[in-house]
Amino acid sequence: MNRFDLFRFRSAAIIAPVLLMSAVAAQAGQINLTVTGARNADGIVRCGLFASAAGFREPGKEASEATGKISGNSASCSFKAVPNGTYAIAVFHAERGERKMDIGLFGKPKQGVGFSRNPSITFGPPDFDAAAFAVGAAPVNLTIKLNY
Repeated sequence: MNRFDLFRFRSAAIIAPVLLMSAVAAQAGQINLTVTGARNADGIVRCGLFASAAGFREPGKEASEATGKISGNSASCSFKAVPNGTYAIAVFHAERGERKMDIGLFGKPKQGVGFSRNPSITFGPPDFDAAAFAVGAAPVNLTIKLNY
């Protein structure tokens, strides 16, 4: 291998990862979430981003998680560099900072809960499809209302 070939090889080895990272970053979006309807400013709002129906709403199965401090009756959570795809979000008002939601009589949550696309929860929690939305390169702005 002559010097010129070695130079081209080294240049390609340096440039290729940079181009790859740029391509990945271009295919990632951001999700900006506003959670409304908090009954008080105690604790925080926990937001979980789920990438599939498998494990949707299950603690520890999130693709990513975020927390938001409550001000007035709302909080904000953000998810950055989210790869293109279909996702759903579940949130709950952790009034005492708890990591898992407390469940009361007949499986009803004791805290405020909400889901992306604000599906009805009258007859139980929604499935992934009812809360699913698409993420692309453009930022996604969502509002979720807490239900107590």
